[in-house]
Amino acid sequence: MGCEDKKSQNPVVESPAISVRVSMATNVFWDKTLPVIGTLYPMNEATVAAQVDGTVEETLVDFGDRVKYGEDLATIDRAVYEAQLEQAIGNLARAEATKVNARKNFDRIQKLQKGGVVSISELDASKAQMEQAEAEVKAAQGSEKVARLNVERSHVKTLFSGAIAQRFVERGDFVKVGAPLFKVVNDATLKFVFQVPERYASLIKKGLLVNFGVDNYPNKIFKGQIYLINPAIVTVSRAFDVAAVVSNESLSLKANTFARGVMILEKEAKTMVVPLDAIVNFAGVSKVFIAEGNEARSRQVKTGQVRDGLQEVEGVKVGEKVIITGQNSLSDHALITIQSISSHSLEKEKDL
Repeated sequence: MGCEDKKSQNPVVESPAISVRVSMATNVFWDKTLPVIGTLYPMNEATVAAQVDGTVEETLVDFGDRVKYGEDLATIDRAVYEAQLEQAIGNLARAEATKVNARKNFDRIQKLQKGGVVSISELDASKAQMEQAEAEVKAAQGSEKVARLNVERSHVKTLFSGAIAQRFVERGDFVKVGAPLFKVVNDATLKFVFQVPERYASLIKKGLLVNFGVDNYPNKIFKGQIYLINPAIVTVSRAFDVAAVVSNESLSLKANTFARGVMILEKEAKTMVVPLDAIVNFAGVSKVFIAEGNEARSRQVKTGQVRDGLQEVEGVKVGEKVIITGQNSLSDHALITIQSISSHSLEKEKDL
């Protein structure tokens, strides 16, 4: 009797059902992308160095100047090397004249020897003089080529079109062979270099497109195409370098600029999405609540890109009802009452 009275005084009270709104999980066709962050480097970059010793007579460009292939950047001791060339040309002419005389002398002695007028030893001596004259001509020709090359190299030229990024010398500076004179960059074509985590290695192929932006053009999208893939993983970062070639004919982009964007791994891929409001994040874990009958069931999901209020997810199926309001009051197996189905998500599903 006492026990019955005690039970009647403490009846079991069930938790009231929580009113929620739900939306249908559905598929959309989005480009499958991978976020990337990197730097825009010039396609070609070179430090132009002195190829001859001497005093810099004049510098013809400064940083920021645009130059074309083969254009003069500076000159080094032109008068000295031009004089050496003239001397080499004269030495070559003298050697060739000596060679002609030696040849004539050999031919004459050879005829006389056949007639028994001169000895074999005189013929041999004449032949040796002729061969020596021929060798001196070759040596003079080599000296003339070196002198002519030095004259050409006294005119410092660029090996590709681009822009001067830095000038290291002034007029009057004495430079040795190998001394840096100018830094030239080809910024008409850039390469966007970034790292990709190793788990995506099998998806990266040459020809994939990259869309990216830079801070100084906040509302503009630039495009590139993958053309280099590093075959080795960096053990520290567990990632590998990838480079996309970027046309910059308008010169709107500057070399060494920071850039961020996405690499398109697959065009128009079928993608499972739910409304962004359905995602609950706690302690680094993302989950959704699925409405099953009159209960809310918690489910952990893996999230991807966000677009137009929709969140890419892995872990739900098409047609499942995901709860988009009241999640903060829910727990697994909590009782729910579905208030309405989001018309916004249904309209999106219908359109697709």
